[in-house]
Amino acid sequence: MSEHSHCRPDDLREAISIHTKKVTDSCRDKDCIEDLRVYLTRESQTILDGAAGAKARSAELIYAYIDVEPVSFHRNHYCIDITFYYRILADTVSGCARPATLCGLAVFSKRAILCGEDSSAKIFTSDTVLGDSDGFTRRSFNHPTAVVEVLDPIILSSKVRDVCDCSCSDGNIGQLPAGIQKAFEEELVLSGEKRRLYVTLGQFSIIRLERDVQLVVPTLECGLPAKECCDNPGYGEDPCEMFSRIEFPAREFFPKGCSGPDCGGSCPCDDSCGYRTTCEKD
Repeated sequence: MSEHSHCRPDDLREAISIHTKKVTDSCRDKDCIEDLRVYLTRESQTILDGAAGAKARSAELIYAYIDVEPVSFHRNHYCIDITFYYRILADTVSGCARPATLCGLAVFSKRAILCGEDSSAKIFTSDTVLGDSDGFTRRSFNHPTAVVEVLDPIILSSKVRDVCDCSCSDGNIGQLPAGIQKAFEEELVLSGEKRRLYVTLGQFSIIRLERDVQLVVPTLECGLPAKECCDNPGYGEDPCEMFSRIEFPAREFFPKGCSGPDCGGSCPCDDSCGYRTTCEKD
């Protein structure tokens, strides 16, 4: 523990001004996204059209597009539109044949409204641009910054439907960003398919709005790293010397759930035991 873990008034050196982000509002969400259509790659779509079925294996969030706009009828509040792009992997069900892997894209959009506080100041920033003249200023809109923290979604269920059995429209995903298209080795099939894969996802997310603020904070002293930089730590060390510092894993040699003499004969043994033997009866 650092000697400055507990701040005392006598330790304060001075008050300094810092520029940081202030969280103006935040929320958390637990989304159950039902029957989300998966746009498969060309090869995956061909395999699915001839397969008996498919089961989704995993979902990975590859990008989230965020747009922030003020709410005209609600002062100080901003509308946050988020579009999530997922890479979906699935395995085909083809009787006795070896299952093939399917890969595709799923897209989900949601909206949140949070308080972002008003500010009438115009913001200008000076940035150095490589290959361009320095000294120019760039103006940015004085909107708060939206930050979205998301865990990779959980696959809850999946299903395959024939196109003729789809009673409702799946909508149009519109123009895909170039970066999303490059995340797949093949082009995605957006129309003309015979069968479609749908997934139901469970997703946890936190959304917050941040604004630049200037704060005055007390300081103790300048912090310096305590650890020295090492070039290739461990390399060049005698392997036997390194091995000698590893504790003997005695507990790995005995069945789990049994105790040794150091545990007073109780069963099962807790993690404080250095080893395990058969249970001893009094």
